[in-house]
Amino acid sequence: MMKETHTRKFLVCRCCFAGEDGLWIRMASYPSIPIYISNFTSYLSSGNGIKTDVFLSPKFVLEPGSVANKFYYGIDFPRGHIAIKSFNAEVIDEKGNPVPLHETYLHHWIVLGYYKREGENTLERCGDTGLLQSDSNLIRNSGMCDHGLVQYFGLGSETRRTATDVPDPYGIEVGNPADVPAGYEARWMLNVHAIDTRGAVDKLGCTECRCDLYNVTADENGDALPLNYIGGLKCCHDGVRCRVKVGFRGERRSLSLRYTVTYMDWDASIVPVQIYILDVTDIWRKADESTGLTATHHCLIEYDVEACPFGAENGGCIHTKSLTVSLPTSGDVIYGVGHQHAGGIGSTLFGEGGNVICSSVPTYGTGHEPGNEAGYIVGMSTCYPSPGSVKISAGETLTLVSNYSSAQRHTGVMGLFYILIADSSLKPAASFQHSPAQVHMNTMTSYLGWSIALFGVGLILALILIYSGRNGYEEI
Repeated sequence: MMKETHTRKFLVCRCCFAGEDGLWIRMASYPSIPIYISNFTSYLSSGNGIKTDVFLSPKFVLEPGSVANKFYYGIDFPRGHIAIKSFNAEVIDEKGNPVPLHETYLHHWIVLGYYKREGENTLERCGDTGLLQSDSNLIRNSGMCDHGLVQYFGLGSETRRTATDVPDPYGIEVGNPADVPAGYEARWMLNVHAIDTRGAVDKLGCTECRCDLYNVTADENGDALPLNYIGGLKCCHDGVRCRVKVGFRGERRSLSLRYTVTYMDWDASIVPVQIYILDVTDIWRKADESTGLTATHHCLIEYDVEACPFGAENGGCIHTKSLTVSLPTSGDVIYGVGHQHAGGIGSTLFGEGGNVICSSVPTYGTGHEPGNEAGYIVGMSTCYPSPGSVKISAGETLTLVSNYSSAQRHTGVMGLFYILIADSSLKPAASFQHSPAQVHMNTMTSYLGWSIALFGVGLILALILIYSGRNGYEEI
């Protein structure tokens, strides 16, 4: 049991150690009195306020030059009918330390939901996309692509410094029992694509999956690559290796994706949002009522940027790709963010008439530490319009523009744009508010390591204190 104290002194953790079921903490103010919280998850998870679960993916092993493109089904995920308020992730080592992008490049991670028959645990992966055997089993976002980009959550190298918070009173609704088919249960899948670039002869080329650096001529299914395919996802599938410097030696190491889900129990005061992912490579065909043709969206997901002509002004070397498309629904835009790779200089979503719905620009790292790695995109700016201030009408023509520097060639780049849209007719409840943030610590292993435990120490100390008071882009 936690020892109660009524001091108003600021408490500093001097020594903290995770036990099998709880957490020992020793305060600098009281070094002779260790405090044991026997079940700190329950201690922090009372009430109906904001909650945060921290999970670990299964481990994946990398060595210099190697690629892991893993699909994990039935992953840990918050249970019940809830509203997701944010979803964040990063690659960590076995000690829980964040791994920098210049060692392990996080090409992407995505999370999507699906329905599975209750009690059934057969192999679920199908094909190089990692999708299920039947698309009808997927819990898809609202669009736009017919195949691929169906995820609810997902980012890449920018994950550590990109805001994913859904503002009040909105939430991403998951776990509604009314949506689950009879005899099925909702589950979640995680895809992690990571590339170890330690000792690489060309780090940028490895992260852009240049086929010559991987010595790959066939995709994951063994099908020959198109003659004009010089780089992209087809060349850096699971298990292949990028070229490293002769004589370079580096240890094999086990890594995990640590993902953090912030949420709250669903109630009538929460306004649900729809997730739309737009892809600048979308080959869109409009619906034609006269012929009965429905709209189609063939998303290529990636594309190449050719280098500008020799001798051109560096400032004028900009490659622009655009998409004109319309959404089938209407509503208020409450969040927006772009996704680009190295070389990206920003993307903008325009409404009909040229008004800016959201502009998202990358932040490039300038240092060496995780979250600030020089030459890598470490964050994307986000848009949070005031509720009701930015609207999209059903059928409105939207234009997505993705800009890249073409001072050098880039392969396998992306120009995606995430937006969250709320039904304009659903009015926010005036009384909507949360309780203080709470933290649950969960892993897919039975032992809770040092780093995961320490993640919650600061919040634990804050709660104890409250209780005592009451009572620039460059080549990589």
